[in-house]
This record gives sequence, C-alpha cells and structure tokens, in this order.
Amino acid sequence: MGQLNRKAIAGWSLYDWANSAFATTVMAGFFPIFFKQYWSAGADATVSTARLGLANSIGGVLVAACAPLLGAIADRGSSRKRFLIFFAFMGVVMTSSLTFVAHGNWQLAAFLFVCATIGFSGSNIFYDALLTVVSPEKKLDQISALGFAVGYLGGGVLFSFNVWMTLRPETFGFADAVAAVKFSFLTVGIWWAVFSLPLIIFVKEPDGAREQAGFAMLRAGARQLGSTFREIRHLKTIALFLAAYWLYIDGVDTIVRMAVDYGMSIGFEPNDLILALLMTQFVGFPSAIAFGQIGRKIGAKRAILIAIGVYLIISIWGAFMKERHEFFIMAGAIGLVQGGVQALSRSFYARIIPADKAAEYFGFYNMLGKFAAVIGPVLMGGTGLLVRSLGYSSDTASRVSITSLALLFIAGGTLLLFVDEEKGRREAAYLTSK
Repeated sequence: MGQLNRKAIAGWSLYDWANSAFATTVMAGFFPIFFKQYWSAGADATVSTARLGLANSIGGVLVAACAPLLGAIADRGSSRKRFLIFFAFMGVVMTSSLTFVAHGNWQLAAFLFVCATIGFSGSNIFYDALLTVVSPEKKLDQISALGFAVGYLGGGVLFSFNVWMTLRPETFGFADAVAAVKFSFLTVGIWWAVFSLPLIIFVKEPDGAREQAGFAMLRAGARQLGSTFREIRHLKTIALFLAAYWLYIDGVDTIVRMAVDYGMSIGFEPNDLILALLMTQFVGFPSAIAFGQIGRKIGAKRAILIAIGVYLIISIWGAFMKERHEFFIMAGAIGLVQGGVQALSRSFYARIIPADKAAEYFGFYNMLGKFAAVIGPVLMGGTGLLVRSLGYSSDTASRVSITSLALLFIAGGTLLLFVDEEKGRREAAYLTSK
C-alpha cells in the first residue's frame, strides 16, 4: 500500500482510539457506577438498573430510527465524513456536559447520556461505511480488526488514567473521588475531539458523481432508502446475516453496557469491577488483531461462531459467580472475543454489500445493532424486575436476568450457520454492475 493509503488507514483507525474513550470510561465504566450511586442515590438496585437500561434503549431507538435514512443521504451526497463529524461533535459536547450534573439529578444525567450515545452511535454508522474507502477488499478483516484493536488500546489508556485519578484524587488536586469522576467525563470529550482530527485530515472520500445538497439530497436519500429496502428484502444473504447479527450483537452490546451494573447488583466492589473492565480493554487489544488473522485463515463466519459460543458460556456462567476472581476470569474471556466478533461482523458484512452504497447499507447494519441494544438492556432489566416482583431477593433477580441473554446468542448463532458468504458476494456484485 502506498503512503497515502497508510495515512488514511491510520487516520481511520485512530477514530476508534478517539471514541472508544466514551465506550470505556463513560458507557461501560464510570457512568453505570455514578448513575447508580450518585445520580440515583437511594433508589433500589433493580430500579436504577431499569433506569439505565431504559436510557440505553431510548438512545438505541433514536439512532436506529434514523440510521438507514442518514446512510442513504450521506451516500447520495458523498457526505459520510461530514455526517461523522456532526455526530462526533454532538457526542463530545454532551459527554463533557455530564461533568456539571448535580447529585441526585438522574433525569438530566440520563438525558445527556442518551444524547452522547446518539453522537457515539451515529458517528459509527459513517465510520463503519468509510472502511470500504480506506481498505482494499482483501484487507477488510485485518483493517477492521486493527480499528477495534486500536480502540481497545486507546480506550484502555485513557480509562487507566481516569481510574488513577479516582483512586488518588489528591494527587491531581481533586477534593475527592466524586470530583475526579466528574472531571473524567470532560477528559473523554477532549480525547474524542483531538483524536478525531487524523480521520478528518487524512481520510478522503472519492469524488461522487451523485453529489447533491440540501433538500435535493434529502429527497434523493429518501427515494434511495425505499429502493434499498426493497433490494434487501430480495437479497436473502444480506437479510439472513442482518437477522443473525441483530440477535447475537444484542447480547454483546448488553454485556458491554450492563456488566458493571450487574456486578454491583450482585455485590462486587466498584474498584474490582473497574479493574476487570481495564483488563478487558488490554486483553482486547491483541485479541482483536489475532481474530483478524483467524478470520483470514478459517473464515470470518467460523471465527464469529467461536466468539458467539464463548459469549453463550459467559451468559450462563455469569449467573453463578460468587468469588472476586471469577469476575476477573469472565472479564478476560470477554476481552478475548469482544473485539473479534465486532470486527469480523463488520468486515463480513462489508464483503456482501454493494460498495457504492456502503453508508446506506451500514445504516441498516447499525440500525439493527441499535435495535438489538434496545431489546437487550430492557430484557435484562425487565427480567430482573419480574423476578423481584415474585418475591425473590435483588441478588437472585439480577442473576436470573443475565441468563436471558443466552437465548439471543443461541438464536443468532443458529441463523448465522445458514449465511452463505459466496452467494452474498455474487448478489452484491450483480447489484453494483446494474
């Protein structure tokens, strides 16, 4: 690859380094703990879990509802990068604003979190679509995996610094850990903004013959969305893969978003949970790269099925954890497969879609991923509330709730078995040639 391509790949990968700070420090790390202990102080554990699940779900619904249309508009106007910048800016501002939310104000915290999640998820629609711009077809698995690997490392680096601040607040001039956690939200916003710049500078979209602007682009995008929806209904390979992805990625995203909250609900200490999450990040860095190589050797589909199998075991085993070391073992197991299942799902899908409509098709891909994130947290939170209402303890309710995710891994893995990659490539090539 030439120098220009290497710069584009590096710039593209660094956006994952940039926004993974939100996924680790905010979404998976401090926000669930702070939401439960500071912004929802005094609420029952199952109630605060349900509130968090609802906030995650609302953000997912809003992104999912808009994702396909946004992708279609961006493809019609060759505007993937501009849309990414808009949503990234939204995420940066809303995340930074969490710094100023007062004690007990869970409503405002939830609102800002929902808006930040929309920025994070919305930008990822166009980030994913730019994969086909920076990567040749033969390198899709490796470059997709590189993005996730860099993201795990970047998210882990900033999260480590933020954990250090909360454990030693006096070293950084903070009055207590609360002030340090609040400041950490601001560091995420700054980190996200600064490391988005390489993508903005080095990734160049090809000149689009379909360049349009304003309402014309909106109307053209809406018409194209209708056309693509009709196409997908007849593209059996894409439709089957999206159905499988919708189910199994639900379990993955729910574990990412709810693991810390779940650990707290069954009695683990917040510091142990944070350290386990850090371990997941640093295990995830080399593992994501390794999964890219595994996908190249045995095929992305087989590698995804291996990861789904590991998640199935985790979702059942998690209900029986009692010892501190078990949570660390589970965190390591998640780190081994989390980046792999995400990276290879993205590269597998990129192979079976028309390259000239990448943002639009990734709009559907992200739509289903976000609708899955709607089902997962609500399923887990709702199961916990149901069991609690039957008179069982909060601990038992929380443990039963995590086993509900096993159904999603089983169903998603089963559907994936029937997806034929070669048939999908032929279908995509036919559409591109029309």
